[in-house]
Formats: sequence, C-alpha cells, structure tokens
Amino acid sequence: MKKFYSLLLVLVASWGFAQQAYYNNINLTLEGQALKMQLGQLISTTHDRDLTYSQVWNALKIVDLDPSNTANVLLVYGWENGSDSDVTNDRSRPKNNNGGSNGEWNREHVYAQSVANPDLGQTGPGADAHMLRACDVQRNGTRGNRKFASGSGNSGTVGANWYPGDEWKGDVARIIMYMYVHYGDQCLPSNIGVGSTSGTGDGMIDLFLNWNAEDPVTQYEVNRNTYLSNVNNTYGQGNRNPFIDNPYLATKIWGGVAAQDIWGTLSTMPIYASTFSIYPNPSNDRRINIDSETEIEEIQLINVNGQVMQYIQKPTRQNKTYTIENLPSGFFFVKITAENQSITKKVIIN
Repeated sequence: MKKFYSLLLVLVASWGFAQQAYYNNINLTLEGQALKMQLGQLISTTHDRDLTYSQVWNALKIVDLDPSNTANVLLVYGWENGSDSDVTNDRSRPKNNNGGSNGEWNREHVYAQSVANPDLGQTGPGADAHMLRACDVQRNGTRGNRKFASGSGNSGTVGANWYPGDEWKGDVARIIMYMYVHYGDQCLPSNIGVGSTSGTGDGMIDLFLNWNAEDPVTQYEVNRNTYLSNVNNTYGQGNRNPFIDNPYLATKIWGGVAAQDIWGTLSTMPIYASTFSIYPNPSNDRRINIDSETEIEEIQLINVNGQVMQYIQKPTRQNKTYTIENLPSGFFFVKITAENQSITKKVIIN
C-alpha cells in the first residue's frame, strides 16, 4: 500500500501546482466516511477568508463571468438570450445589472437559506461564494426554497419542487456536496433534494450522485474554483470544492453511479467499501441488503469476538442486490470478498 500511495503522489503532480499543493496531505486511497472527513477538514481549515454578503456581489461579477462574453455573468437556471420576451430565462446578463428589481440579477442560495438547520443566514455558510450563484431576480424568487427534484430539459417547477435544468444539475450537485462536507448536518442533502438515502449511508441522496455523473464539470466551474481557492485574490476564500476538481471523489465517498474521474487515477484503484452499500443499518427486521456493482464471491457475518456467525459462498443477487435474512441481534462486522480483495463494514441488527 505504501508503494501504491507513493506512486499516486507522483501522478498527483500532473494536476497542476494549485491542486498538487491543496491535496498533498489527503490520503486518496481512503474511501467512504474516512475520505469525507479528511476532505471536510481540508476545506474548513483552508477557508481562510469569510466574505461578507455585500462582498459576494463583487465576487460573483468575477467568478460568474460568461466565458463567451466577459461583460456578462452567467445566470444559473437560465438557458437562452433574446429568443422570446421572457427575460427570466436569460442565460447571460450584463455583470453590473444587479440588484433586486425585475430584469436584474441577484444572489441565489443554491442551498436555500431557510431549509438549513440552523438557517444559513447571510454570514459564514450563507455568504460562501462556492454556493452562491448569479440568478435572474424573478427566477430566483420562483425557485424560492423549493427542494431539487428529478426532471429534464430546462429549469422549472416539478410539482412543489424545482429542477435546475440539464445544464446546471451537475453544478448544483457539486455545490450541495461541498456544503454538506464543509458544514455537516447543517446542510443535509435530504433537506434540499428529493431522493433516496438508502444506498449512501450518511444522508447523501442518490439524486445528487446521479446529477454529478450525468453533467460533467465545465471550464466555468473550474474557473470559479481556481479564483476562490486563491486567498491572494481580492475575494478569494482560500478553499476549493473537491467535487469540481474531481467528481469521482463523490463516488469514492458515497458510491452510486460512477462519476467522471478527471485525474484518471481514482477509478483505477483497487475496490473499496464505497463499491458496496449495506442497508438498512441499523436493521429492525433481522435482514440487510448489500448493493454491489461487483459480483461478490463470499459474505461473512462476524461477531465482536471474531466468530463467524454466517458464511455465504457465491451468494445470489437480484438486480445487483444481495439479501441476507434471519440475522441474530447484535453488533457485527460484514466481511465482503470480491475480485480476490476483502473489505469489512459494521452493521447493527436490532
């Protein structure tokens, strides 16, 4: 493992100086909650400057610039310019045309203030420029504090919820992941999106994992991340959004659909616990399910004294799910072997 990790550090050098320096102390061979914890500590300790809510206006005039017209900012949830009379659909607008009136743009809290617990407010997490985006005033008002939900095409309401649009759903997912890893339970994904948490283990929902995979990172996101990470910039915070640097980090933490591996190194690592999802955990009906993209060779249920309570060789699965029933009550370790490698997860059977 030490040789593998040393090789990984050599590969990391090709990402560019800023990223190399930023992730130098992260053990990228970790997965699941261990990796989430390390990244959370990193983006918190490097968040050297808290912007004021007023400063965010000027920050967005820099980080949200339209790459095709730098006199404008891109408007999240927008998709066209001038093809009809509804300016709320605008994708781009003059950067100085900001304020609170119709036809202007304002600051959209992608993670809506009021659904956080406690409320995000307008300082600290509520003024984090990684989360705030330029948005048409009226479109921002229509979105309000609606939860994100599945949809297709352009942005708009989905029942009582909100679809950000095909162009923006990946941006939204990576912002929510950043907010959750940075600010913890104050920014639970399940409070801002509609989806299942059964396969993720810690409150992440499948909606954002799917969007992260389906809508790859754009140069616009990279530009934002690069500016905000440099504390020497006028409105730089000092920290980065790791899921923009490499969306596959979400796959290593939460599993789900494999996202883009920008570095080309993480997806070629050996299998990790994030390859498997065990639920429900705790279990109240004496059975557990194991979701796996990889065919499992054997499953062992081991008690705290090291005794093997159940041993299943070549288990059968339905739709990539293995089910184990009639389990005894207690605290156990589930050892899963696949592709001649093994990982162990903790489970509680009530």
